[in-house]
Amino acid sequence: MDLDLLRTTLEQAGEPGYRFDQAWAWQARGAADWKAMSDLPAPLRAKLGESVPFSTLTVTNEALSTDGTLKVLFETADGRPVEAVLMRYRDGRRSLCLSSQSGCPLTCTFCATGAMKFGRNLTTAEIIDQALHFRRIGKVDHCVFMGMGEPMMNLDSVLAACALLPDLGITNRRTAISTVGWAPGIDALAQQSRPIRLALSLHAPNDALRSEIMAVNDRYPISEVLAACDRHYESRRRMTFIEYVMLAGVNDRYEQAVELASLLDPKKYKVNLIPYNPSGSPYEGSSRGAIDAFRDTLEAAGLGATVRLTRGRDIDAACGQLAAKALAG
Repeated sequence: MDLDLLRTTLEQAGEPGYRFDQAWAWQARGAADWKAMSDLPAPLRAKLGESVPFSTLTVTNEALSTDGTLKVLFETADGRPVEAVLMRYRDGRRSLCLSSQSGCPLTCTFCATGAMKFGRNLTTAEIIDQALHFRRIGKVDHCVFMGMGEPMMNLDSVLAACALLPDLGITNRRTAISTVGWAPGIDALAQQSRPIRLALSLHAPNDALRSEIMAVNDRYPISEVLAACDRHYESRRRMTFIEYVMLAGVNDRYEQAVELASLLDPKKYKVNLIPYNPSGSPYEGSSRGAIDAFRDTLEAAGLGATVRLTRGRDIDAACGQLAAKALAG
C-alpha cells in the first residue's frame, strides 16, 4: 500500500490523524481488503477503496512447493516483474525473501535475476507490499532481502520498509540485508540504528575467481568489501553472515575452503553454505559430500559454518526464474 497516498487521501478528506494508524494496523495484521476494516466508517472505507489501491502490486503467477515454500511473481503498476518467497519451516518459522529491485544490474553469472534486463529500484510501498501479501496468508516472523536486485543500491527504500516490518511481526533482529559486496551500502547500513543483520554473498575465496563469477568484484574487491564488513562489526557488534553458493568444480575444493577460512575472523563472521538451485546457468551444484567436506574444513579451522536447508527446488526456486519464464513467454 502506498502509505503516502493513504495519508494524503485521509488528510484531504478531513479525517482525524488516528484514521491512518487504524488503516495501517489493519493492513499489518493481514486484512484482506478495505471492507474488513470494521472500525473505519463505511463511507470512508468506500472512499479509500476508490482512491487508494490496496496494493501497489498485482499477482501474476504463483508456485507452491511440496515443502510448503510459496513463490509469487508480482507485477508493478508500470509492468515490472518482482518476485518474493515465503518459506515455511518445521520449527514454525515463516520467513520471507523480498526483492529490492526489478531485475538486477550486477549480472552475477550463477544468478537467474542477473540474466534479466534491469528494470528499476522498487519503492518502499512495492517492497512492503510483498511482505503484506504473505501476511494476509498467515503470520510471518523472519525476513531476508535476498530476492531480486542489490538492496544496498536501494538502501533508503529498503530501510524504510524495514521500519514497517515490526508491525507485521518481523523484528529488525530477525531481518537481514544481503549484499553482493556494495561497499558504500555496507558503510551506510553501519551508520543506521536498527539492529538489522548483514549478509555478504562472497562465493569465492580470492579475487580472480570472484571476478570471474561476480563482476561487482572488479569494482569492490574482497579486501575492500571485508574492510567494510569489519567497520560494520566495529560499529554494530554483530557478526556478518557469509553466503557461499556451492558450485561443483568451481569453488568447492578443499584448498578453497582453507583459503576462505584464512580470510575470515571467526569472531566477526559465520559462513552459510548454500546448495545451488539450478537456474539455466552453466554451473552445477556441488554434491552433498563436497558440501559437508567443505563445511568440515571450515569448522576445523575454527570458523562457524552451516549448510542452508534447501527449499522449493521443485518450483523454480532460483531467484528470477518465474520472471524469466514469464518474460520468455
